Amino acid sequence: MRYGMLRGAGLRVIATTETAQVGSDVLGRLGPFVAPCRVVYVIAEPDRRGFAYGSLPGHAVSGEEMFGVRYDPSDDGVYSEVVAFSRPATWWSRIGSPALALVQRIVTARYLGAV
Repeated sequence: MRYGMLRGAGLRVIATTETAQVGSDVLGRLGPFVAPCRVVYVIAEPDRRGFAYGSLPGHAVSGEEMFGVRYDPSDDGVYSEVVAFSRPATWWSRIGSPALALVQRIVTARYLGAV
């Protein structure tokens, strides 16, 4: 809830709140790329925690990502979840969409590794 998976994936993070809350603005930076987002919902269930954010103007894509951690009492396991959907939002992300898709897969794997 403190954006640790983003930092663990190598992004520099500036957020308007220390923990994810609905309406929090989050700016992730990876090299020359900036990713402005806003938290759109928070998951606070007995065996599941997480949040989702949606992209804001200035982001290369238009979409949403959800980050969650789930405890399964049936096998005593803890699972990380990342769900995302997006489409190019700028002329350069449309042109470079194959490369952008590869970068998204790599960053998602880094999110999961960080958790």
